[in-house]
Amino acid sequence: MSSTPLPIIPQPKRAQRFEGPAFNLTADTVITAPTELHSAAQRLAVRIETATHWKLPMLESSDAANRIEFQMAKASLENNEAYTLKVTAEGVLITATHGSGAFYGVQSLLQLFPAAIYDAQPRPNIEWPAIAAEIEDAPRFPWRGVMLDSSRYFQPVDAIKKYIDVLSQHKINVFHWHLVDDQGWRLEIKKYPKLTEIGSKRPETISGHGTLELGGDGQPIEGFYSQDEVRDLVAYASQRHVHILPEIEMPGHAQAVVAAYPELGLLDEAKPVSCIWGIHETLFNTKPATFDFIKDVLDEVITLFPFEYLHVGGDEAIKPQWKKDPYTQAHIKALGLKDEDELQSWFIREIETFLQTKNRKLVGWDEILEGGLAPGATVMSWRGIEGGIEAARQGNDAIMCANPYLYFDYSQAETNENEPLAIRDNLSIEKAHSYEPIPAELNEEQAKHIIGVQSQLWTEYIATPSRLEYMSFPRICASAEVAWSPRERPDFPHFLNRLCTHLRRLDVQDVRYRAPLEYVKA
Repeated sequence: MSSTPLPIIPQPKRAQRFEGPAFNLTADTVITAPTELHSAAQRLAVRIETATHWKLPMLESSDAANRIEFQMAKASLENNEAYTLKVTAEGVLITATHGSGAFYGVQSLLQLFPAAIYDAQPRPNIEWPAIAAEIEDAPRFPWRGVMLDSSRYFQPVDAIKKYIDVLSQHKINVFHWHLVDDQGWRLEIKKYPKLTEIGSKRPETISGHGTLELGGDGQPIEGFYSQDEVRDLVAYASQRHVHILPEIEMPGHAQAVVAAYPELGLLDEAKPVSCIWGIHETLFNTKPATFDFIKDVLDEVITLFPFEYLHVGGDEAIKPQWKKDPYTQAHIKALGLKDEDELQSWFIREIETFLQTKNRKLVGWDEILEGGLAPGATVMSWRGIEGGIEAARQGNDAIMCANPYLYFDYSQAETNENEPLAIRDNLSIEKAHSYEPIPAELNEEQAKHIIGVQSQLWTEYIATPSRLEYMSFPRICASAEVAWSPRERPDFPHFLNRLCTHLRRLDVQDVRYRAPLEYVKA
């Protein structure tokens, strides 16, 4: 046995490094797998072939001396994502009860090889030892997410695929896709073509930080994802055991959609797609025709995204337009509601009822608690931990997205002088790694409703895929550990020790990241 940490991120539940000789991958290595685990084994074979140029045979069984073997676990494991991994000089054994567990076993095995295993160009001329070790692993939380905002800035499909690749290597299993907002509608909806003809385009963007009021930059921004592209991306993510959660905002953050279809709003003349950041007053009205529109849109969204959850936003819906609108005020009275907050709650419950008929579960930001929480809704607690506490106490599930710890559009240093422009200062990798998702205020039964952890990448100041990677990594490496590893996980210096090796893997994949030089002298 060895006390040297295994260079694996996120930290496994139980792991032990052996002093003995490593397993050596060669052109003669054989991979064996039962039908149930064949997909994970095939994914490993493809990665090995890409990195080494060796097309290893895939068999159901073999007595070959040098083999990587997948087996169905003989005893029940903790859940479908659990696995065991044993690496010795004699061979590699991955056991699981489900393809997702086998997939995560492969991710850990790859991290025991040299970083070049992630290369896009074959390297048959180097040696391929895998560290001898034994691992028993399972995730702490079933929901391990990252949110990407594609509304403010459009990212090409290939860039998103690369991003999902790297997320899945960190055992992230939910890609929350923020597709619509005041600054752009990015999803093709066949029944309403103006959503992309008009709503996906803005003539420019505010220059510099929004607080500086420097005017526009004169650079048009446009782009949207076709339904064929979405289907392809959903399938791509699914092969990597990543669910895609679409977010279609309501009743606020609606300026792009109302610009395309003014009859859905509350003003005589709709405002155009916004070129500035911040909270906007544009809301949907609450007329029956507007709900028909929303349900039509969601029908198409549901056909594209098979994930059982659908996100409806619900955040930052400030109410001046509702307060001034005679129809809305009469509607509040007719429904017997107290105020506009209760109207928003009614609005969200109407959508939840519709989603239930489609076998979908509603997710919303923690503002959906205001005015009364829809009975089956899952709350994303972003304004700190209070939303998660309140949801859990009411018996609703919650996902912890707390902005002090998990908003990676914040700068990674105390000041911005040596950093790219960011919305706010100082969310360090150490702070992200320190986060504890289960609030101390919850009892044991309530704590079961905290089903996951999610990091957020809002893109007001993240205009390119390169900048997205820089703002994401290595903080996502830290948050992935929060989501996967046990509560009693190793401390931050232990994480940094493993990160030194892990950064080489990101280098090989051409992933841009911020080197944490204030901690690591590499």
